[in-house]
Amino acid sequence: MGFMYYGSQGHELEIDDRPLLHLKVALLSMLRAGHSVAFSMSRPVNQGSGRETLWISPTPDLRFRFIGGRLPAINDDWVRAIIASANSPVGMRICQEPAPARATSLAV
Repeated sequence: MGFMYYGSQGHELEIDDRPLLHLKVALLSMLRAGHSVAFSMSRPVNQGSGRETLWISPTPDLRFRFIGGRLPAINDDWVRAIIASANSPVGMRICQEPAPARATSLAV
C-alpha cells in the first residue's frame, strides 16, 4: 500500500503501490503540461465507503509515498488509459490494468 498526499493539509488517499505508480506517471504527465484534472475514486469500507473526487491543479502540493521498495515495470497502455479517463464525466480514475503490450522498467 502506498499513499497520495494532496493539498497543504496533506490529505491522504491509500492506494496499492502498482496502481499508485501508474496514477503518479499519468498525473505528473498532465500537470507538467499545465492541465488540471478531476481525480475520482471509490473509498473502501475500511475508509468509510463512498466516492471522492479531487480537483488537482499544477499548483497545490502533491506527494506520493510507496511502501514497497521494488520498482515495478510501467505498463504504458495503463498510463494512457488512466490519462484518457480524465476526459470522462467522472474525471480521471484508476481503471483496470490492460494486458501489457510493452513495459519499461523506468519508474518516475
